Amino acid sequence: MSRILVKSGIIVTLDDTTPDLARGDVLIEDDRILEIAPAIEAAGARIIDARERIVMPGFVNAHIHTWQTALRGVASDWTIPEYLHNMHAVLAPGFAPDDIKISNLAGALNQLDGGVTTIVDWNHNNPTPAHTDAAVEGLAEAGLRALYLHGTPKPDPKPGQKHFSEVPHPRAEIERLRRGRFASDDGLLTLGMAILGPAYSTYEVSRADFALARDQDLVCSMHVGGGAMRTPDGFERLMAEGLVRAGTNLVHANNLSAERLAPLLERGVTVSVTPECELQMGFGDPVTGRLRALGALPSIGTDVESAMGPDMFTNMRMALQYQRALDNQDVLDATGKAPERVSIGAREALLWATLGGARMAGLEKRVGSLAPGKQADLVLLRADDLNMAPAIDPVHSIVFHAGTANVDTVLVAGRVVKERGRLAYGDLARLKAALVAVGRRVAGNLARVH
Repeated sequence: MSRILVKSGIIVTLDDTTPDLARGDVLIEDDRILEIAPAIEAAGARIIDARERIVMPGFVNAHIHTWQTALRGVASDWTIPEYLHNMHAVLAPGFAPDDIKISNLAGALNQLDGGVTTIVDWNHNNPTPAHTDAAVEGLAEAGLRALYLHGTPKPDPKPGQKHFSEVPHPRAEIERLRRGRFASDDGLLTLGMAILGPAYSTYEVSRADFALARDQDLVCSMHVGGGAMRTPDGFERLMAEGLVRAGTNLVHANNLSAERLAPLLERGVTVSVTPECELQMGFGDPVTGRLRALGALPSIGTDVESAMGPDMFTNMRMALQYQRALDNQDVLDATGKAPERVSIGAREALLWATLGGARMAGLEKRVGSLAPGKQADLVLLRADDLNMAPAIDPVHSIVFHAGTANVDTVLVAGRVVKERGRLAYGDLARLKAALVAVGRRVAGNLARVH
């Protein structure tokens, strides 16, 4: 049995059962939080000094394509049609399994470095089981918590081949993973499916994929947006067949009205907003406000590593401020006057980036807030840094002032993975060199095509 006492921190729990503390301690035993109180005595425990530190739940990044870490910057000026062709038809086939492992490892470590303790890794560049296994190995080596969403490649079909929209998810591969590494749902890594869904496949494919996810009791996530749906009435037909259930996740959903969202949300569907990517690639206004109006808790993701930095502070703030702007404009249009108060508070936005993501991943009983009995996934931010002091309101400081540079210490399941500003991972220099080599080689395929 190991014990860690996080001592004298400014504690933001985000939990209804456990109050915030202006000064308090967190006692961790093995992988779980044992106690949170103003002062705790724990003889023999390892002490982590949290004075002038904000102690908060780790971020949950609800949507990230971690395999694209080696391609940072290539898609920063792309629209969605350019991205779909260049990334999937040109660049993705250039990745060998070890390239995927390097990208996932580097991307996952960068998430830990930035205060993210859980990611939902949407992996749709896995043409072989070896690619899949390499992606999972990268996540495991990094030591973070992850919902690994097994997807499918999307190349241009060769003569005689079906378009990817007509090909169902490979049942044999999901069953292989369920028999092997993902036989249990109790570890740091859990399994889900990254399916095409009605926006990107035929109804027959969507029906088969939804049924497979149900049969294997897996979260299934799908993109919705970026153009007309492949099967416009797909969700309605799937609901009529009883295939839409809790554990279904929509990413983006900008083009779904409140009327179409309502019956989906009633069945337990979650929605992940990736504001920076959506705004760049022309998806339309993020759906945050529509979700709030329907009583749903959004989740936040950073999306494509190839286009923008995977920074949860930035995306949380962007989601909040963009929706505030939309709400402000509604008031201006209706009254001709500026609003008298903001429509959304900072604490709610912080919930989107923590508990909202945990709920999307089916992990809300384990992570997303700090409370006795939950997993010890927590982050310490330096409240005395120049950009943070005096941190009068810790929640406001997290949402509006903090950034990845303020992340001091990170724990996942009670294990210290970053301390005093330094990752615990051993050979970062070697990993970065390997990442650069992969990126330059694969990105060269784009230059040759164009």
